[in-house]
Amino acid sequence: MADVPDENGLDPAFTSLRKDHVGALMVLTGALLTERRKKIVELATKFRLPAMYGISEFVDVGGLMFYGANLTDIYHRAAIYVDKILKGAKPADLPVEQPVKFELVVNLKAAKEIGLTIPQRVLLKADRVIK
Repeated sequence: MADVPDENGLDPAFTSLRKDHVGALMVLTGALLTERRKKIVELATKFRLPAMYGISEFVDVGGLMFYGANLTDIYHRAAIYVDKILKGAKPADLPVEQPVKFELVVNLKAAKEIGLTIPQRVLLKADRVIK
């Protein structure tokens, strides 16, 4: 695990990952990380680290993979809750829900840049493949 306390911590974090011979990376979501997604993707590519990201926007800027909740589905489900509340439902009476729809996004260009081959069975399960 690499701690990134601020934007200046990205380069040292990746250097530390290399020093520790880390073989892959999982980047969680957070304001700092999302804001610096291009830099994070560049560093993962530079250090040839296969990386999976917590939001699909990382893959859209060149990251390798995303697997997680489908945000569009979450927003639609949230709208249903808002509608119920506006019609008089008490928020405390509404059930807590977990995401039900997930998506897998794979970037083949990113895979090629780090010398990784994505198995065909993974590509067949992907909701979106970036070529």
